[in-house]
Formats: sequence, C-alpha cells, structure tokens
Amino acid sequence: MAQVLFISHGSPMEALDQGESANAWRALADQLKRPSRIVVASAHWSSFPTRLTGSMQPATIHDFHGFPAPLYDLDYPTAGEPTLARSIACRLSAAGLQSWVDPERGLDHGMWVPLRHLYPEADIPVVGISISARHDTDWHYYLGQQLAQALDDDTLLICSGSITHNLSDTRGDQADVAGYVDTFQTWISQQMAQRNDAALLDYRRQAPAAVRAHPTDEHLLPLFVALGAGDTRAPQRFNAVVSHQALAMDAYLFERAASASGCESARPIRSLVSVGR
Repeated sequence: MAQVLFISHGSPMEALDQGESANAWRALADQLKRPSRIVVASAHWSSFPTRLTGSMQPATIHDFHGFPAPLYDLDYPTAGEPTLARSIACRLSAAGLQSWVDPERGLDHGMWVPLRHLYPEADIPVVGISISARHDTDWHYYLGQQLAQALDDDTLLICSGSITHNLSDTRGDQADVAGYVDTFQTWISQQMAQRNDAALLDYRRQAPAAVRAHPTDEHLLPLFVALGAGDTRAPQRFNAVVSHQALAMDAYLFERAASASGCESARPIRSLVSVGR
C-alpha cells in the first residue's frame, strides 16, 4: 500500500541534531515501506503555477542564514528523476493545475533536513514540488488528490511543513513552551483522529489560537496536500514533541488513496474545491 507522510521539519539545525526528532524520524523510517522514489512538497517552495524539480542531480539548497558553519557544509547528494517530474506535471496540468518542470531548482531544507534522517544514504531519487502560498487549504487538498492519482505504489509522498510555526515565539531550550502550542497541536490531532477534514480545511476560523500558531499559513499548507492524497482512514501520529518552545514537530502517516496512471486518466476532482478559486 502506498503511503503519504506529513512531517514537521523544524529548524534547519535538526539536520545536525541527534535528539528526539531525529530519533523519531529514524524510527518512522523503519515503519515506512521503502520506496523506489520520493516526491516532497515543501513549505519552503511557494510557486504558482506549480513547479517540480527536473534535475538529474538536484542541488542541496541552504536556504537560511545565521546558522553555524557546519550546517552549510551538509549535502544531500540524491539523484533526481526528471521523467517522474514530467509525468506529474502532465497529470496536474490535465486536471486544471498548471504545472511545469524546473531543471535548475534544487532541494530546500524542508526537503533535505528530514530526508537526512529518514534515508541517510541518499540512495532514493527525489522530486520536489512547490506549494502555493497564494492559494487556500482547499486548493492544496485538491493538489493532494491529484498527486495521489499521479503516483504509483512505489512512490512515497512527503509533505513537509510544521504543525505550529510562529518564529517570533521561539526561545532557548530552558524557556517554557508557549501555552497556545499544545492547545493548537491537540486540536489538530483530534480532528485528524476523527478525519474531520472539513474542520481542518477551515482551521483558520475553527482552531483555537490558529493565527498565533500560523501568522501566515504556508507551513500548514503541506498538511492539506497530505490530507487530499491520503485515504479516508485516520493517520498514525508520530513525534509530538515541541522544538524551541514554539515549533510543534508532529508527523502523520497516511495510507494513500488509490492511484490511476497516465495523463489520459486525469479527471478534475471537484468534491471540495473549484480549481479557479
């Protein structure tokens, strides 16, 4: 059965850390069916129309500033898979989601930081895909639905963001966790357990402290891609620790909805959204 993973990638420093999240990610990898290829939707790549990485050897992008020097020396030397990128772009475009393959784009830290712990050998080809900060939760749910149809059972879809993401509230290790973090984190986990997708899609109105947890919502948008791509069962929850007192590090593992191969099988799915929104 194909799988979909939502992962909170946290600070870039997680790439060097061997603490709770790193341990949880390595344990999670043991529960995943080893894929033949990986597609990663990252909160750190926003683009419209949708873009996919098309390099045979995507670069490791150090898209951050002010961190210790060893972090900039890290590399994730995995291969790309341009043929898969073109196939996905074809499927998405046929379903009304204009998409194209970018031969120059590499892997941002929302992609390679968790991959360093999940698959440290960097021996599985990776294709990155952008989200769109200009679009809402419904649009990303629809994107997930179409990705589920575009990927075969040997492809792992990883959606990389954060359950909470208010960097102005991050603190040193000795500070107390911000009170709203647990409240928001718990609300998300309850809705996920019930697969209350309607409430999740409307989180900005319904969830407690939603705007405090996400002053802008690009880091939660990958969750809706995962919801759209997953089947209707409740996902498994992993790694509910909080990093830097404000970054909830939850991960959720879904079984993926049944796929259909080829552009010719693409049909717009309008059960929740209108593509023109």
